[in-house]
Amino acid sequence: MLKKRIYQCLSAAGLALAVGACKTPELVVKNESRNTPASYSTATAASPDSANMARVKWKQFFTDPNLKSLIETALQNNQELNITLQEIEIARNEVRARSGEYLPFVSIGGRADVEKVGRYTLQGATEEQVDIKENRRTPDPLTNFQLGAFATWEVDIWHKLRNAKKAAAMRYLASVEGKNFMMTNLIAEIANSYYELLALDNQLAIVKQNIGIQSNALELVKLQKESARATELAVKRFEAQVQHTKSLQYKLQQSIVETENKLNYLAGRYPQPVARNDESFNDLVPNVITAGMPTQLLTNRPDIRQAEQLLVAAKLDVQVARTNFYPSLRLTGGLGLAAFNPALLISTPESVLYSLGGDLVAPLFNRNGIKAFYYNANAQQTQAVYKYEKTVLNAYVEVSNQLASIGNLAKSYDAKAKEVAALNQSVEISNSLFRSARADYTEVLFTQRDALESKFDLIETKMQQLNATVNVYRALGGGWN
Repeated sequence: MLKKRIYQCLSAAGLALAVGACKTPELVVKNESRNTPASYSTATAASPDSANMARVKWKQFFTDPNLKSLIETALQNNQELNITLQEIEIARNEVRARSGEYLPFVSIGGRADVEKVGRYTLQGATEEQVDIKENRRTPDPLTNFQLGAFATWEVDIWHKLRNAKKAAAMRYLASVEGKNFMMTNLIAEIANSYYELLALDNQLAIVKQNIGIQSNALELVKLQKESARATELAVKRFEAQVQHTKSLQYKLQQSIVETENKLNYLAGRYPQPVARNDESFNDLVPNVITAGMPTQLLTNRPDIRQAEQLLVAAKLDVQVARTNFYPSLRLTGGLGLAAFNPALLISTPESVLYSLGGDLVAPLFNRNGIKAFYYNANAQQTQAVYKYEKTVLNAYVEVSNQLASIGNLAKSYDAKAKEVAALNQSVEISNSLFRSARADYTEVLFTQRDALESKFDLIETKMQQLNATVNVYRALGGGWN
């Protein structure tokens, strides 16, 4: 009766310890907010509807054949993109590794060893003391040969290993979205640089045209000086203006070289001429913008989907960390043959050996390491929530900024076009008045300078319009499909 009472007490104590071991600390869990405004807060945004330019594939969005060829080359050769593809492969292999962890590990192998025990050891003395017939004595030295299969299996009671596999799968999907986001940014960067190159070509053409106009004006001033209608000061001022414009020409040529090299770098190739039609720049018209609704960003933007999948993975990591407080069950087993003589390995069933065991282990005392791992997983999940919300907010702000930019640049371009037309007329008028000595040479110089700057600004504004269209396409999540 007393023995039975002792067993009952021990069983109750073991059960209490197991329950205490399974108790997990309380956590403060933060959940993500998926709410977005109903529309974009910009005066240029139309009434919200489902039409969204992000759904347009980049081959339809861009119409310039030279630009499309550059993008196709970059998508094949860009080193950063290819590095990201290898990161995807690494993430895929991580999923494969996690998948195998909750399956039994089975290995096969053989072993051979030899042992000579000392005469004055327990085994050696026992062998001498026992009356054993000579042909039944243990061989000295003792050899041992084994051949068999062995298996270990951690039973996934709490879905620890399965959740780890799911977390790895989410990170794999996140790496794919990271690649898509890189594609979107790469396409946008190539398009912006290409439009910048066309703008530089047109600015260079204007500079060369102005050098010709200013050189003719310089020759006219020299003739006027010879006829005493102008001074040496006027000649030097016109000459300085010509040299200043030539200096600007060389700066533009350097910018063209650098922009070409940037495009070649993005395309993953060594510097070479970039095929383009600079005369088509003025004919380019910014695409009509259809921004859709802000909620569509959650599905269109690869970086938002990437942040969402990393958030899911972080939540699964918390579940995995929680299971460290629970008991784990590990099964082991083996089946094979063993004998001190290789010829006896086939003598069955005498040479057959097998084993089967199980371990049930739960943490009891000094669980600080497990708690720290659990708290860290929860903190990382909280970080993932903030990163997700930050990504959504950043996407909304980017679209709102670009929509406002498109509207303001359209108005600015109209004003600049009128300014260029007025200054072109003023150049003709000032030159005519200067020939008839009714205007001072400084008026001619200032008018030419203002006309040149206004033409530059007009081209710059046109380039900014095209870039804003590309940027809103990228901000909405277009380009990766």
